[in-house]
Amino acid sequence: MTTVEWSRSEATDLLPVDRDLFRTLLRRQAATVTVVTTAAAGTDGPTRRGSGEPVRAGFTATSFTSVSLEPPLVSFCLGTASSSWPVFARAEYVAVHLLGAHQREAARVFATGGIDRFAAYPHWTPGPYDVPLLSGVLARLFCRVAHRVPAGDHTLFVAEPLALGDGEDGDPLVHHRGGYTTTGKPPE
Repeated sequence: MTTVEWSRSEATDLLPVDRDLFRTLLRRQAATVTVVTTAAAGTDGPTRRGSGEPVRAGFTATSFTSVSLEPPLVSFCLGTASSSWPVFARAEYVAVHLLGAHQREAARVFATGGIDRFAAYPHWTPGPYDVPLLSGVLARLFCRVAHRVPAGDHTLFVAEPLALGDGEDGDPLVHHRGGYTTTGKPPE
């Protein structure tokens, strides 16, 4: 184990971490925007209430990342207070959609609570296991949920990609400083 030595000026620049300061720091990190979708058996949830059909859920995520190449694994996080959480808590399969710069509306709709996101954003079709697949994306991964790891007020999902869908070519949608942008353009 090594000891880290800081100069006096570095140490005086450090502040205790609180929620607001932490959030401010995270706004400085640019992140690719994805929408994660799923469907699970049940009669509760934001759509198809009481119909006995699968319940669909989806959310906008900036926490998507690759975990491993061998075996292929990816991860994303979801807050346990999210309206999508009850469906994702029991979902076996998910689709991760990498959004293009032209898909700000998709990001906005899937980040909005209290609405039927699939009615508000009609550019999707049912995929395997009824998991919604968005159209017009840069790329899509269809995955099996391998692990759910509690992490504070979120759950870290680790998923195994089973199928890859190549999409349209273009610039990615990026979240930075509280807004959506793309390479070299200011947030809107």
